[in-house]
Amino acid sequence: MIALALLLAAQTPANCEAIRTMSTPQTIVMSADVVPAGVFVAPPQPAPAGPPPAAAGRGRAGGAPAARPAPPEPIPQHCRVKLTLKPTSDSNIYSELWMPTDNWNGKLLVVGNGGFAGSIQGYGDMQIALRMGYATAATDTGHNAADGPVSGGMFALGHPEKIVDFAYRALHDTTVESKRLIKTMYSRNVQMSYYKGCSTGGRMGIMAAIRFPDDYDGIIAGALANRHIHMHTAGFARQVELARNPDMALSPEKAQLVNDAVMNKCNVLHETFLNNPQQCSFDFSTLLCKGGTENNECLMQPQLKAVEMFYGGVKNKKGDVIFAGQVLGNPVTPMRSNQSINVTDTVRIWAFQDEKYDWRSFDVDRDMPVIDQKIGFVDATDPDLRKFKAHGGKLLLYAGWADTGITPKNTVEYYQSVTKKMGKETTDFARLFMVPGMGHCRGGDGPDSFDSIGALEKWREKGQAPGTLAAVNKTSGLSRPLCAYPQYAKYKGTGDLKDAANWSCVAP
Repeated sequence: MIALALLLAAQTPANCEAIRTMSTPQTIVMSADVVPAGVFVAPPQPAPAGPPPAAAGRGRAGGAPAARPAPPEPIPQHCRVKLTLKPTSDSNIYSELWMPTDNWNGKLLVVGNGGFAGSIQGYGDMQIALRMGYATAATDTGHNAADGPVSGGMFALGHPEKIVDFAYRALHDTTVESKRLIKTMYSRNVQMSYYKGCSTGGRMGIMAAIRFPDDYDGIIAGALANRHIHMHTAGFARQVELARNPDMALSPEKAQLVNDAVMNKCNVLHETFLNNPQQCSFDFSTLLCKGGTENNECLMQPQLKAVEMFYGGVKNKKGDVIFAGQVLGNPVTPMRSNQSINVTDTVRIWAFQDEKYDWRSFDVDRDMPVIDQKIGFVDATDPDLRKFKAHGGKLLLYAGWADTGITPKNTVEYYQSVTKKMGKETTDFARLFMVPGMGHCRGGDGPDSFDSIGALEKWREKGQAPGTLAAVNKTSGLSRPLCAYPQYAKYKGTGDLKDAANWSCVAP
């Protein structure tokens, strides 16, 4: 075995160079070079593009100060391959594949993106994967946000195939090509293929499980943006509602009134976040002004409607929820009635292909079905994951209860839909872990650091299903077990709240 390992280590640099000759009509190998061990310097990242995705508003995710960044760690010597994938004449997908030149663990980890993507955003996760012995890959999903007038969703103006690339094709083709090139590099196939992503990356992972159930043996998907179309459309609809109804505007004082009332009732542990928002309910009608006289200690009826929309979600006239609202404990923010609305590119460009789309013409009841018909394929909502399960796939979901970017309700609701569709067998292959006090994908005052990759490996490779995940906040030292939903961590009643030993998982 040692002799074989030494032989492979000697061959891999030459095999890396050989990959330069492996272009096909659909795959252009731009470069394949052996990169010596050292500190990786990521290329400049374009600014986040497009409006915030949250349909239920945004707020502060947590108050913990940022820790001083640790010195960068070196990564092992590897073969870095840069690819351009062209599955259609209108496609231009940039991807990278990194492969360790020795001590490859036989596995592939593909990482996802955020927002509208437009660049490889997973270099941090790729470095971690490489240090663990993985080959690792990522893609820009088919457009480059650094190219100029393609920020947000503008890249899709006149380019419908690029929406398909963003929706699912870029990730799938990157995975397929990575496996092909890995076989050239190591003269053997990938033994285990994993995926890890959050936000848009969470949507990408769910989409892979639905459309390409054989691509991955395990998927980590966090803070799901799997209802991208409904999420953005609902966020736009909320702006339109406020513009048409100025009396729904919520001043900073009124927003603080609501937030204080919720926390006074629900924050029984007196932490800076709610451990489990589902353990509390609140009747916002109790905050209505008496006798119709307005002051900063109560809400007028239109303001109550705005608050209920924030927490209850955006709905059509039938009462169907377009996209879920926020959870209690995540603060409602002041709302202004603004006639200068920035229409999300998901609506004006992707759906209607109109740069000058007039928000005044929007009608959620009429337009949402049209938008679904045109670009609904971007959303990954199908709960039928039987093919993924039959492949042996494992799905590890997570979200932060303090996520003010994408409401955590959305991730919970998708998991519940899978459970409803697949019944008791769901926990055999899919589990959800909700993280108290964690913001969007990371950060916040809660225990936002946990080993999802290690948990997935043990589950898929050793059959050890995760019942809990050990989690810690590296800044404050707070630790707490993360429990497989619908269980949650309950304080035992004595001892330090920041010590995981004083918490246990219980059923609701």
